[in-house]
Amino acid sequence: MLLSDGGTVHLRPIVPSDADALVAFHGKLSERTRYLRYFGAYPRIPQRDLERFSVVDHHDRVAFVVLLGDDIIAVGRYERLGDRPSAEVAFVVDDAHQGRGIGSILLEHLAAAASESGLRRFVAEVLAENASMVRVFRDAGYQVSRAIEEGVLHLEFDIDPTEESLAVARAREQAAEARSVYNLLHPGSVAVIGASADSTKVGYSVLSNLLAADFAGTVYPVNPEHRSVRGVRAYPSVVDIPDPVDLAVVAVPADQVESVLDGALAKGVKTLLIVTAGFGEAGPHGLHAELRLVGEARAHGMRVVGPNALGVLNTDPAVRLNATLAPRLPKRGRAGFFCQSGALGTAILADAEARGLGLSTFVSAGNRADVSGNDLLQYWETDPNTDLVLLYLESFGNPRKFARLARRLGRSKPIVAVKSGRHAVRPQLAATSAEVDESSVQALFEQAGVVRVETLAQLFDTALVFAHQPLPAGPRIGIVGNSSAIGLLAADTARAQGLRLAFDPVDVGPQAGPEDFAAAVREALNNPETDALVAVFVPPVSIPGSTYARALREAAQELDQGKPIVSTFLAAEGVPAELAVPGPDGAPGPGSIPSFPSPERAVNALAKVVRYAAWRQRPQGTLIRPDGIHLEQAEQVVRDILAGGDKNVVLEDHDIVRLLGCYGIDVVPFRMVSSADAAVEAAGELGYPVTVKAVDERLRGRPDLAGVRLDLASPDAVRRGYADLSEVSGERDVYVQKMAPKGISCLIGLQDDPSFGSLVSFGLSGLVSTLLGDRAYRAVPLTDVDAATLVREPKSAPLLTGYRGDEPADLAALQDMVLRVAALAEDHPEVRALTLDPVVASPEGGFVANARVVLGPPPARPDTGPRRLRPIDARF
Repeated sequence: MLLSDGGTVHLRPIVPSDADALVAFHGKLSERTRYLRYFGAYPRIPQRDLERFSVVDHHDRVAFVVLLGDDIIAVGRYERLGDRPSAEVAFVVDDAHQGRGIGSILLEHLAAAASESGLRRFVAEVLAENASMVRVFRDAGYQVSRAIEEGVLHLEFDIDPTEESLAVARAREQAAEARSVYNLLHPGSVAVIGASADSTKVGYSVLSNLLAADFAGTVYPVNPEHRSVRGVRAYPSVVDIPDPVDLAVVAVPADQVESVLDGALAKGVKTLLIVTAGFGEAGPHGLHAELRLVGEARAHGMRVVGPNALGVLNTDPAVRLNATLAPRLPKRGRAGFFCQSGALGTAILADAEARGLGLSTFVSAGNRADVSGNDLLQYWETDPNTDLVLLYLESFGNPRKFARLARRLGRSKPIVAVKSGRHAVRPQLAATSAEVDESSVQALFEQAGVVRVETLAQLFDTALVFAHQPLPAGPRIGIVGNSSAIGLLAADTARAQGLRLAFDPVDVGPQAGPEDFAAAVREALNNPETDALVAVFVPPVSIPGSTYARALREAAQELDQGKPIVSTFLAAEGVPAELAVPGPDGAPGPGSIPSFPSPERAVNALAKVVRYAAWRQRPQGTLIRPDGIHLEQAEQVVRDILAGGDKNVVLEDHDIVRLLGCYGIDVVPFRMVSSADAAVEAAGELGYPVTVKAVDERLRGRPDLAGVRLDLASPDAVRRGYADLSEVSGERDVYVQKMAPKGISCLIGLQDDPSFGSLVSFGLSGLVSTLLGDRAYRAVPLTDVDAATLVREPKSAPLLTGYRGDEPADLAALQDMVLRVAALAEDHPEVRALTLDPVVASPEGGFVANARVVLGPPPARPDTGPRRLRPIDARF
């Protein structure tokens, strides 16, 4: 667990082997007044009863210990009070670790464990003078009631998550993760373990790059065979360094890394950067070693970057850190870059420099065993030196958390991402994960505000516009140039990208001079119909093109309309000197005009910026939890169904009705019958008209096989329908269901995607929509805005809104049903797949005629906030 100072601790349920350590821990708090002051709710427990803390009962008692290495530094516990859904809660933190957020973490975990065990309320007793303990309860976001008697505060509060408590937990999570990355990128000292004088060795490159960047801190080479390396005093091991070490770069062979870790732990190194390969990417044995290494490091308060990482850098003049294998520190800029691939890192840094894109920070995490892209998002959210985030991702460690963080960060700082491996599905998910087409993946990124690009070249194209130009107010663009052919190319690309032309492309002619060109630019920028400008230019023979470039830059600076400008100038790629506005250190800064080799690339980059600006201007929406949800009943249904231990279970009809009913999703009443007389009796109970349907889904989904008989309004019609279906299917069993109001058949689906976690999909039912892939997708959790746009996004959605004069369907009812499906996915990751098909959308509402649900072990890592440690049921 990450603490407020960026350090880490390990939290786990108490086990019997903790007994001696607990006694020793209790010894530190042996004075009764001191024990009472910190423990609060357990002033009456004598020391001889301490061993009771090693009992962890899933229903009545749960106890956690917080460990730093092998030392217990905190204990937390709750115990049920009689048969009530209440428990007494208490925790105690070692004096040396007060103020690090440990009490808040313990309360989060205890509340979550209690909630999972059916408890709903905590009570605690705290001495009135124990302000720090009272503050933990007060600041947790719960509504706490207080009563005081004889100097002891009696506190009570419901532990069901509230918006405030979730906000508090996530704010603590953000601060802790951001601080841990800050420690990584702002070290006061760096040790290079494996520093070498041999220019062919990795240790040589890392040390040389640190020194060449003029690192503001202290560099300590570690080499047991040399007294100095590259003229800098060396030490036999990291423990021999006389001063504290904040960051240790490990550049030794993989089989030596474990012994290096031992020394780093003994030294108290804050962060370990492992550039060594040969771990998770090398196979199962390497992965096992990687997991063991990272687990040991985190348990002792250390974070790890890598293994197989290129390194980290920070261009801040107060830091000047280049702890990478790349030979040069990039120019300072406002873009933060996270790269999962070490192999591509050097090329990415070289490309950024060649194009004039400055960086604030760069992290290549390699195998991403610990520090991940999500950690960097937390850091960049509050980093004043970063205005733009660039990501090269191969996978998501926690996709739902990524979506949550990206949506929040994207409201203030653009995120541009290349996501590779889009066509590959991890083997463990291949059997149960549905394919999602590329347009749907794009929609998912846009939902979170992430600008998705296909290639690294597109990433830099888009980044140049974000880094140097303001966001447009709308999609209307002007085109000015001296070539009608290039202007038309730009216009065609703009229309294809959904942009609107503010006016016909302006062609000043090949003979126009720099002033004529600048005048046309000024006129276009002053036009109130213009939101952005594309300058397309072919240099004439008689006048140097640089003269026109300076005229364009000066015209833009003179007007400063806050409208972005892109250009195709001199066939240059990046920011040529003539179009650059120098920043503090001479690198291109805000106001610089990016140039592209072709008008298509210029307009494509601008279009991505326009779409992002439109996303940012849209309402964020609110996470909605519909009324009438019975979570406890649903949990019991899921437990009952999965009690048999089956991997994946296709639910029976009655279980589907029970589970959906817990979320306010009602299936149109139906009966399964085995004879014509039973069918007539069922129709009488349900009420005419009814429909008779084959049990076999293949027949129901194929109109040509006639597996459904609709609008049966009499007993004779029901008998005929039963006879027909029995003959078609060869089965005696059929469904009799009450007819839903007439409307348009829709489909609402839920599936687990290997990249994005749980997805809710919506579209119209039928073979045509399925064949054309006319589905819209959103990642859970959904806001009310997400639900509203989801049901309107398919190309066939106008059929729901009164197309050609038909009466519109009740879209509000569909949105509500979508939100209920999303809530089901949030609460129960065991729901592997869900299909409501058809949902009949009519003016009277939405009616579920058929449903299919599959339960199984949750494949995607859920994101329910900072905490996912479940209590264990310990039997000794």
